Amino acid sequence: MAALRVDLRPLREPLGFVRGLQWFFSIFAFATCGGFSGSVSVVISCGGKSNISVSAPFAYPFRLNRATFSPPLTALCNGTWAEEVHLVGDFSSSAQFFVAVAVGAFLGSMAALGVYLGALHLYRHRDGKMALVDFVVTVVFSFLWLVSSSAWAKALTDVKMSTAAPLPHCDVPSVTCGAPGVTSMGALNVSVILGFLNLLLWVGSSWFVYKETHFHHPTPPAPPTAATM
Repeated sequence: MAALRVDLRPLREPLGFVRGLQWFFSIFAFATCGGFSGSVSVVISCGGKSNISVSAPFAYPFRLNRATFSPPLTALCNGTWAEEVHLVGDFSSSAQFFVAVAVGAFLGSMAALGVYLGALHLYRHRDGKMALVDFVVTVVFSFLWLVSSSAWAKALTDVKMSTAAPLPHCDVPSVTCGAPGVTSMGALNVSVILGFLNLLLWVGSSWFVYKETHFHHPTPPAPPTAATM
């Protein structure tokens, strides 16, 4: 392609360096959230039987209302639980939105890096169209990171509350339930931190992209034509 001019110097400039950071941290943002799996475990004692361990696995996208305990509680404690017990809540919308934004940011930053490294001379053309598109995309992703990270942070708080809730019907004299044991959610905490870190990176990069647009560098007026004799 005649217009392609590979140049690695933009990586040493804030414009390309911050894009590289965005690409790197977006990978970990969707990996820490989208790759999570865990379980809730409870020890039950009843009817002369002690230490019966039941567990309910859950994972991304955190549709907890579909997670049931195994072995089934209906088979335990002489019918104390007449129906299957599910975890509470469906937090898939917030989780999937967060992961979708992270994947989109990964692809967008990678595409921008490709332009910077292979077509910077076109990006900095005097018409400024490519830089303007880049600026709009950067502002949009800054807003998306703000909304998705906030929504996912709230959803994660609700996930923790739901998985820590005690089993129902554990108040009868013949049934004793231990406190729920939940898989560590450290990776999910990290995903929230990475979400807000990506927000800062995209907001910060908007300034560097803005400097490339004609709003910061107005197009110089065309030189006057020579008067005809």
